[in-house]
Amino acid sequence: MRIDGRQMHLQCTEEQIGGYVILPGDPGRCERIAALLEDAQFVSSNREFTVWTGTLEGETVSVCSTGIGGPSAAIALEELVECGAHTFLRVGTCGGMAPEVRGGDLVVATAAVRQEGTSREYMPLDYPAAASFPLVRALAEEAEALGYPTHVGVIQSKDSFYGEIRPSQMPVAAQLTQQWNALLAAGVLASEMESAALFVAAACLHVRCGTVLNVLWNDENEAPAVGKDAAMRGVETAVGALRRLIAWDNRQ
Repeated sequence: MRIDGRQMHLQCTEEQIGGYVILPGDPGRCERIAALLEDAQFVSSNREFTVWTGTLEGETVSVCSTGIGGPSAAIALEELVECGAHTFLRVGTCGGMAPEVRGGDLVVATAAVRQEGTSREYMPLDYPAAASFPLVRALAEEAEALGYPTHVGVIQSKDSFYGEIRPSQMPVAAQLTQQWNALLAAGVLASEMESAALFVAAACLHVRCGTVLNVLWNDENEAPAVGKDAAMRGVETAVGALRRLIAWDNRQ
């Protein structure tokens, strides 16, 4: 939706956005990510949305923060698609779930459990929230090439951060604990708040979307938590994966 020629929330125009976009949650990470591009320029900042644009391998690439949760992530995706973007890589942080996932590892999502509300505004719950396979492949190959411990599989997306952190304090504690244990039994790797909404919205808009997550901690094992600087592992992986995608796209 445009107001005075600019997207309502992102405050940008079509000419300012690349076809490929990296989506961090935190606006504070945008400039650090943009520094890995060439000729990166600040575009706009409004609410939780900060936008930079540069180039990579001769292609225009943007960085746009989404804030926390599915609603704002879907807004960013919708407006970026209106500006012509077609490929999205979410780079975020998560809490580990499966016992083998440790702080400092990376998780590449193949799909997300739709335990959030935004995606229900796009498709009924029996529609899967799946990542685009070329993006999964590019992220997994790049993480392996960089030597980062990486897990590839299903993650959980939810709406309540503290519903996960402090379930026993919630009136629905029994339900939350039962859901969590079921996901653990099924081998779900990690928990975050945006990917399910992004995957479903991207599918409905006929664009590509993938996710790489930096694991900060895991309450299911005794591995120590890591600092937010570990998030740059996912950023480096995403930028390298975009290089691969651009090369693959240019061969088609």
